[in-house]
Amino acid sequence: MPRAALLSIHARVADTPPDVLDNAALAQVWGPRYSAYVVAAEDVPVFTLSRLPDNAAGRERAEKMARLVREYTHGEKIPYDDVGLALGLGNANALRYGTATGTILIRWEGARRPLIWTIPAPAITAEEARLELARRYLHVFGPGNAESFAEWAGVSSRSTVAAFRTLEPELTAVNTPIGDGWLLAADEPLLRAEPRPPAGVRLLPSGDTYFLLQGRERGLLVPDARRRSALWTSRVWPGALLVDGQVSGVWRRGHEKLSIDLWRPLTAAERDAVEAEARALPLPGLARAMSVSFAQAA
Repeated sequence: MPRAALLSIHARVADTPPDVLDNAALAQVWGPRYSAYVVAAEDVPVFTLSRLPDNAAGRERAEKMARLVREYTHGEKIPYDDVGLALGLGNANALRYGTATGTILIRWEGARRPLIWTIPAPAITAEEARLELARRYLHVFGPGNAESFAEWAGVSSRSTVAAFRTLEPELTAVNTPIGDGWLLAADEPLLRAEPRPPAGVRLLPSGDTYFLLQGRERGLLVPDARRRSALWTSRVWPGALLVDGQVSGVWRRGHEKLSIDLWRPLTAAERDAVEAEARALPLPGLARAMSVSFAQAA
C-alpha cells in the first residue's frame, strides 16, 4: 500500500531511495478489495482488470465509472473527491468501481485526496488478467485454493473456481497443516530447495505482504494466539519486527520515534542491528535521526 510501500521495497531491495515511488516502473492503483496499492507499471492490468465483475450489471457499473472519469479528467490528474463532487456522485468512492476496467491510475495524497486519471485500455482480456493474478497469488501466498484466492482478491467465487479449473494443468496438489491446497508446479523446486539464510533484521510496515494473511494461515507464521492478536489487531496493524526470519515483536512510529514491543529478549548485537535498520529507513522529511525505544511485551 502506498503509505507502506516505500518501507516494503526497502526491506527487499538494497539502496532504496526515498523517492522510489516516483519511479516510472511503478504505478498506483485501487487493487484487491479496492485498497490502494503500488504495483509494477507493467502489471496494472493484472491487479485491476482481473477483478472486472463477471455479471453484466457489475461490468456496466465499472465501465460507466471509468467513462465518467475519462470524460471529466481528459488525462489530467485531479483529486478524486473533486471528480466525484463535479459528477454529482455524492460519494466519490463509487469511482473506485472503474478501476476494474484497467484504465484508472491513482496517486496517493491522503485518504480522500488521491489524484486520479485514466490510461488506455489494456491489451489483454479480464479472464487472462485473472489467470495471471491467480498465478501471482499462488506464487506469493500459496499453497492456496479458489476460495482463499476469492477472499484475498475480493472477487466472486464463481470466477475464481473457473480460473483454478483453467490453471489446473499448471498446478500441483499439496497437503498442508491447514488443509489441502494448490501450488504452481513451476514453484515446487523452489519450495523443496534449502532455504537461504534469513536477513538479520527487517522492519516490515503495516500491511506488508509477508504477513498479509487471513484465518488459519496466521497460525503458521505466529503460533502463539496472544501474539497473533498483537500483530493482527482489529484496527490499524502495527509493523512486524523480523529478527533472523522470525517475527520477534511489533513496532509503531511517530515521526523520528520508533517504539518496539519485543516478544523475546534481544541480545546486545540484535538491538544494535535493529537500531541500525531503523536509522537506515529511507523516510523523507525527518528532522532528526530515528530513535528507537524497546519494551518487553507481556
